[in-house]
Amino acid sequence: MNNNTITIRLARVAAVAVIVSLAAGCATASKATGWLRGQDKPPTDEAVILGAPDAGEYLKVLYELTSGDARKQSEIFEDARSASQLTPGPSSNLRFGLVLATPGHPQTNPGQAESVLSGVLAQSELLTSAEISLATIYLHNVERLNLVSSEALSLRESTSRAARNEAQATSQRIAEVEAENRRLRRELEDAEQKLEAITSIERSIREQE
Repeated sequence: MNNNTITIRLARVAAVAVIVSLAAGCATASKATGWLRGQDKPPTDEAVILGAPDAGEYLKVLYELTSGDARKQSEIFEDARSASQLTPGPSSNLRFGLVLATPGHPQTNPGQAESVLSGVLAQSELLTSAEISLATIYLHNVERLNLVSSEALSLRESTSRAARNEAQATSQRIAEVEAENRRLRRELEDAEQKLEAITSIERSIREQE
């Protein structure tokens, strides 16, 4: 048996060991994260809030929103907006806030999403742990996005002001140069007229002599 064969077998054994280890870890982790997908109950002893959607329903909507075409995205947005207006409540407002906070569709609005999600978290006693987690995660994302957008806008405005100031300074300098050129032309014309007058006088004197 050559060294290459031994190496290949050892690599296979190591791979099997890693897979077994990962499978055991995933089995444990799935119990802790299953609630986020709506498969298990929340890993706390909190009271069940009647009528509250599980996390899986929110994630399904967000998945369809990001993967659907423009028509599907518009339908999801209108459904969320209508539900928030017609039956306002923590869950319907959360759904609308999540839709607004999700990028990749025409109705994305981080500014409005921040306001809606902040209002939702102000009623955290009416939310499940999963809903609070979703609202908090998306709120932090839009807060950072809005901060970056604000800084970018401020930078653009600052750059625009600098450009306007530079343009004004350039225009003023051009105006000053043009005014100076006009003055010099007038002085040159005056000098030429005086020179012509002197030349004419000298010519007249010579003619008289």
